[in-house]
Amino acid sequence: MSPTITAFERSPDRGRGLARDMPVRWAFEEVGRPYDVRLVSFSEMKASAHRALNPFGQIPTYQEGDLSLFESGAIVLHLAQHYSGLLPSDANARARAITWMFAAVSTMEPPIVDLGTAVIIERNESWYEQRLPMVKDRIRHRLRELSAHLGEADWLDGTFSAGDLLMVSVLRRLHASGLLKEYQNLSAYVARGEARPAFRRAFAAQLAVFTAAPTG
Repeated sequence: MSPTITAFERSPDRGRGLARDMPVRWAFEEVGRPYDVRLVSFSEMKASAHRALNPFGQIPTYQEGDLSLFESGAIVLHLAQHYSGLLPSDANARARAITWMFAAVSTMEPPIVDLGTAVIIERNESWYEQRLPMVKDRIRHRLRELSAHLGEADWLDGTFSAGDLLMVSVLRRLHASGLLKEYQNLSAYVARGEARPAFRRAFAAQLAVFTAAPTG
């Protein structure tokens, strides 16, 4: 039996591949493993049955036999550790790849998500115009550091890994802001990730859910 993940019945990202099930779908495609998807509504996400899988009432969740997981990064790590294709075989390189996974979700993602919160939720606050430049500057600070590390390399540490998968997933959230375009090597890095056949298959699968969702 294939593992089952949960995803939005109606994704708020409007099919742009930004919902949290996207990196999990991408990881499945990279390792060549089948998976099933159970779509949940916003009300179902907050119900006790779903909270038994994720106490925070979010997606995605992962179920396989008697194993249940939540948090997209943790699910990607689980897949990477159990199937070949996302972590190097060399122990030191493997450890570095996992470090980059944590860097993506712990160092890069928080200020980027903060920008989304500001633009979507705080736009009508009296202090919005003063706060927004500070939020963007914090993102630029991290982007400069990441850009300096990447340099002219294709990937963060040699070959493509789960660290790149999560980092590209995080950086894609900046497309609408235009901030990513300020760093040519990072823009090219994200484009390389988006060009991978596994990414394209995952993106198409998530987009299909959005286009099939009723609009009424």
